[in-house]
Amino acid sequence: MDFAWSGEQDGFREQVRSFIQEHWSEGARMREDLERPERVKEYQKRLADAGWLTMAWPEEYGGGGASYIEQMIFAEESTFAQAPTGGQGADRLGPALILFGNEEQRREHLPKIAQAETNWCQGYSEPGSGSDLASLQTRAVRDGDDYVINGQKIWTSGAQHADWIHVLTRTDPDAPKHRGISYFMLRMDTPGISLRPIVQMTDEAGFNETFFEDVRVPAANMIGEENRGWYVSATTLDFERSGINRMAEAVPIYDRLLAHSKAADSAGTGRRVIDTAINRQHLADTAIEINVARLLGYRVSWMQSMDLVPNHESSISKLFGTELQQRNARHGINMLGLGGQLRPGQSQAPMGGELCYAYMATVSRTIAAGTSEIQRNIIATRGLGLPRG
Repeated sequence: MDFAWSGEQDGFREQVRSFIQEHWSEGARMREDLERPERVKEYQKRLADAGWLTMAWPEEYGGGGASYIEQMIFAEESTFAQAPTGGQGADRLGPALILFGNEEQRREHLPKIAQAETNWCQGYSEPGSGSDLASLQTRAVRDGDDYVINGQKIWTSGAQHADWIHVLTRTDPDAPKHRGISYFMLRMDTPGISLRPIVQMTDEAGFNETFFEDVRVPAANMIGEENRGWYVSATTLDFERSGINRMAEAVPIYDRLLAHSKAADSAGTGRRVIDTAINRQHLADTAIEINVARLLGYRVSWMQSMDLVPNHESSISKLFGTELQQRNARHGINMLGLGGQLRPGQSQAPMGGELCYAYMATVSRTIAAGTSEIQRNIIATRGLGLPRG
């Protein structure tokens, strides 16, 4: 099997690298960078102007008609550089609308996403419904041409910067739990929606609690059929779990750890982190795992390019990539010794505290978008055909 890139693909990769170097300078590793939404929005607008934000979408909806492989190359290089790639509108809500939305919804929302005019967040998890998402209790009751929503969501990433939310609700409390769910799109400034930020151990507030109190949403904003929203959201989750980004997120921090490990310590003793046998083993193992994760991500993109819809394949990529991120951070912080516990901004922190930050930030990676346990269940039942229970 030939894994080589074509000349055109290599040229496109270089084009993406040059664009990022010109328009996105320092990456987004630390909290002060992550809390600059206007900078991200400005950069995403540049991506949209260049035609890269939704380049694999159909042209009639604002896309570029490019291949999924090109979209993957763009996402890979962007993530290596820790640059934004488009957010939830581009990577999950938009593709779901292309598959399940009606033509009016596509015409209204997809061009705005493609032009970076709207920012989206996702209302799925609830305080009592995480891994068992289908047990959600947020209610939507029909009232004329509207539905009235009451309930609470949690872990709503980026809600404080979002214009719209795509949200799962229960519309038939008497139906089996997977069959009584409907999927809506709401503006975040709709009366009755309120937020409460959740401060994480990294001192960031990237997550939020989202409350719905008698929130009215037009029935026309429902994605797919009433009480069949679970099946649309399952495909949205497949898009969320797809892609190369989880592998690529591990690469820059690994590269900097490797460079740090090869350098002599600041005390002038000449000792290097890499001189310890166990540290060399960790670095070698991680290099191998990164390449395995890369091929798993490439497989998903190849399937999409063949008009296939990855399911358990996405779960494999998501599972391996997020656990890779955690192992990389855990091994790295241990390699740095006690100094590895120092946070960004603290004096004497090795690598500027980056490993400490990564160690804390990657805790949520194996939980968000479906826990590792859920991914293993999907792989077992849908991939290997094993029985449930």
